[in-house]
Amino acid sequence: MKANLTKNKIHLLGALLAVVALVASIVLIIGRHNQPSGSATANVFTKNKPDFPSATKSSDLVNNIADPVATVSILETSNPPQDTKPQANTAAAFIAEELAKGKKTNRLIHEKSPYLLQHAFNPVDWYPWGEEAFEQARKQDKPIFVSIGYSTCHWCHVMERESFDNPAIAAIMNQYFVSIKVDREERPDVDRVYMTATQALTGGGGWPMSVFLTHDLKPFYAGTYFPPDSRYGRPGFRDLLEGIHQAWISNRQKILQSADQITGYLKQRTVPQSTNANLTEALLGKAYSQIAGSFDSHYGGFGDAPKFPRPVTFNFLLRYYHRSGERKALEMTLTTLRRMAEGGMHDHIGGGFHRYSVDNQWRVPHFEKMLYDQAQLAVAYLEAYQITKEPFYTEVAQDILDYVLRDMTGPNGAFYSAEDADSPLPENPEEQSEGAFYVWTRIEIGEILGVDAGKIFSYYYGVEDKGNALSDPHGEFTGKNILYVAHSLDETAKQFGKSPAEIKKLLQESRQKLFQVRVKRPRPHLDDKVITSWNGLMIGAFARGYQVLDEPRYLKVAERAASFITTKLYDPDKKALLRRYRDGAAGLEAHLDDYAFLVHGLLDLYEAALDVKWLTNAIDLTDKQIILFWDLPREIKRDNPVWNVDSSLSHGVKTGGGFYDTSGKDETVLLRMKEDYDGAEPTGNSIAAVNLLRLAQMTDNEDWHQKGAQTIATFGERLQQYPSIMPQMLVALDFQLDKPKQIIIAGVPDAADTKTMLREIHGRYLPNKIILLADGGEGQKRLSKYLPFIASVSMQNGKATAYICENYVCKLPTADIAVMAGLLK
Repeated sequence: MKANLTKNKIHLLGALLAVVALVASIVLIIGRHNQPSGSATANVFTKNKPDFPSATKSSDLVNNIADPVATVSILETSNPPQDTKPQANTAAAFIAEELAKGKKTNRLIHEKSPYLLQHAFNPVDWYPWGEEAFEQARKQDKPIFVSIGYSTCHWCHVMERESFDNPAIAAIMNQYFVSIKVDREERPDVDRVYMTATQALTGGGGWPMSVFLTHDLKPFYAGTYFPPDSRYGRPGFRDLLEGIHQAWISNRQKILQSADQITGYLKQRTVPQSTNANLTEALLGKAYSQIAGSFDSHYGGFGDAPKFPRPVTFNFLLRYYHRSGERKALEMTLTTLRRMAEGGMHDHIGGGFHRYSVDNQWRVPHFEKMLYDQAQLAVAYLEAYQITKEPFYTEVAQDILDYVLRDMTGPNGAFYSAEDADSPLPENPEEQSEGAFYVWTRIEIGEILGVDAGKIFSYYYGVEDKGNALSDPHGEFTGKNILYVAHSLDETAKQFGKSPAEIKKLLQESRQKLFQVRVKRPRPHLDDKVITSWNGLMIGAFARGYQVLDEPRYLKVAERAASFITTKLYDPDKKALLRRYRDGAAGLEAHLDDYAFLVHGLLDLYEAALDVKWLTNAIDLTDKQIILFWDLPREIKRDNPVWNVDSSLSHGVKTGGGFYDTSGKDETVLLRMKEDYDGAEPTGNSIAAVNLLRLAQMTDNEDWHQKGAQTIATFGERLQQYPSIMPQMLVALDFQLDKPKQIIIAGVPDAADTKTMLREIHGRYLPNKIILLADGGEGQKRLSKYLPFIASVSMQNGKATAYICENYVCKLPTADIAVMAGLLK
C-alpha cells in the first residue's frame, strides 16, 4: 500500500506541476501578473504565511523537548457581568440595510446560512452547492469555482470585499465560471473533501478556500485567499481567473487528466489503514512524548505562534497523568490553561475565549469566538479543578459558561455558532476592524474608572499609553490595548499599598463598569445558526458544569438545549437527525459528528440529571448512527446498495470498521471519508469510539464494545506512526485499556442523601467511569432491560446506597460516604 501511495503521490505532483505551469504561463502571457520572473509557479501553491489562514500540519506537532514551567502568576477572575439585552439577528439586520440601499440580490438571498447571506448582494452570480449549479456548468461548458468559508472568518470578509464585491472581477467570474458558495459549517462534508485536496496540493490550507472543479466535481486547482491583484507573494485573483479560463479553453485534456490523477490520489489517501498490531499502553506513552516535545515551558501551549488551544490535547494529557502519574503531563496542561486564561485570548470583560493567539504569549488573539471552543475549554478547566481543587479553574469555567448563556444562547434554548472577529469601529460604525469591540485606549479606561482605579486596573491588565499589542501586522491596534494579566494580584496589591482583597474588589467593580460601556458598542456579527454537533458539545459542557460546580441553572440550560435539539432537529419519520436550524427552519442531513457529539452530550446529561430518557435517546441515536455510517466489511457492502462505495478503494487496503463521516447518500460529495485528525474539534470517530465504550458499560452490549475497539483499530496505523495527531482517539484507547468503574446509586433522585453521594462522586476526577441511578421506579425498570441485575439493586435501610462495580462485579453496597470514597480510589 505504501508503494502505491508513493506512486500516486508522484503522479499527483506531476499533475499539479502540469496544471500550475499551464495556468502560470497563460497568466504571464496575459501580462497582468507582476511578480518577479519565475515566481508565478512557486507562488500559486505556496504554504500560507502566518498572517493568512492556514491549517496545522501533522508534522508540526513534533518538536524538540522543553522543560515544564515551575510557576505562573495567579489570574483573578469573577463571575462575568450579566446583560439581559438579547443579541440581534445580524444577518437579518444586514439584509435590511443592503435592501434599503437599493442593492440587487443574487440567488443566495433564499438561503439560511448567514455566510451565504453575506454574499447575497455580490454582483457574482452565485449558486449554492447543488445540482442546479452543476447542470449549468455542463450546459454552459464552464469550469466550476467553489469558494468555501464561514460567516465569522476574517479573511473570508477580506476576499469578499476585495474580489467578490468588485464588479470587474465579478464580471470575469460570471463570464467564465459557474461560481458556488459553500458554508463549511453547514457542509463539512464538502469542505473536508476539498480541504484535503487543497492541503495535498499546497502543503497548507485555510479559509476562504478557493477550488476549481471539472464538471464531475474533481479538483484541478486550489488555494485559499487570493488578493484581487498580485501582492503578498500571491497571484492576483483576476489574473488567476483569466489564466484558468485560458487553460480550460486551450488545454482541456491536460486539466481533465490532472483532475483524475488528483482525485485518484485523494481516494487512496482518505482510506485509513487498520492494523492487527496490539494497541497497548506504550502507545499512550509515545503520544505523551511527542506532545511533550513541542511544549512551550515558559508560555504554555504546544509549538510556536500562532497558538491554538486544541482542547483534545488536554483531554489526553489529564487522562495520561491519571493513568501513569506522570506529573509533567499535568503541569503542561495546567500551565497552558493558566497562561491562556491570563492572556488576551481570554475575554476578561465579557467572558469566554477567542479562537487562537497570533503570538506565542497568548497576548493578541484572532478575535472570533466559536461555540466548540467554549464547550471544550469549559470541560478542560472543570477537569483541572477536579484534580487540583484550585478555585481558579472553576472561576474560568464559570466565566465561559456564563458567557455562552448570556451571549450565545437563543430564546429557544439552543446555542448559536459563533461571534465574528471583526466589528464596527465605535467611533465610525461604517468601518469594520478586527477586535474593535474588545480593545481599549488608556484614556478611555481612565475616563471610565477614574484616575486611581484606572492606574490599578491598567497595571494589572497591562494597559499602556501607546497600546500593548505584541503583533499588529495590519495596523488595527495602534494605540489600543488588549487586556491581559500583566501582574498578579499580590504584585498589584504591593505596588499600590493595598490588600489583595481590596484589589480583587476594585478589579471586579472596574470590569463591571467597562462591561456596561462595552455593551453599548456595535457588536460583532453573530452567526445565529444552530449546529447539532456543536450543541452536543455544549450540552455536555453545561452538564459537567452542573456536576462539578453544583450549579442547578447549568443543568436546566443543558436539558433545555437537549430538548430543543432532540425535537426540532430530529426527523421522527426517518428517525434521523438534521444538522442545522436557523430562522425557524431545520435542514441538511446530519453527519457522523452530529450524531456522535450529541450522543456524547446526552450521556453527560444523563449522568448529571439521571433522567433515563437522555440515556434512551443516546441509545436510539447510536443505533441510527451505526446504520448510517458504520463501515461494514467489504464483502457485505457489495450486496447493500445503501453503501455504494467505490470498490477500487479496496485494492491493497484492509477495510471495514470505524465510521464514515457521511452516509454516502449525497452523490455530489466526491469522497466518503474518515477524518483522522483531532484538531480544533475532535473527529466523529474519536468521540464515537468513547461513546460506544461508555454505552457498552451502561448496557452490557458486547457488540458496541467490539465496535468501539474496532473503531480505534481502524486508525491503528496512523496512531502507531503519529499518535499525537489523534489525542481524543487515545482517550478512547485509555478507556478501552482500563477497567471502568460502574457506579450505581440506589436512591430517590432529589433526596438530600442521593445528592450528597453524587456530589462526592462528581468532585473527583474519574475519567473512566459510568454512573447509573436505580431510582426504584420507571427509570430503574428501563435500565434493567439492558442490565437485568439492576432490577435487584435497592437502598439499604431507606438510605441512598452506592454499588461500586467493575465488569459487573460489585463491592459490598454502602450508604457510608467515607466508605464509598475509599472504593472510588
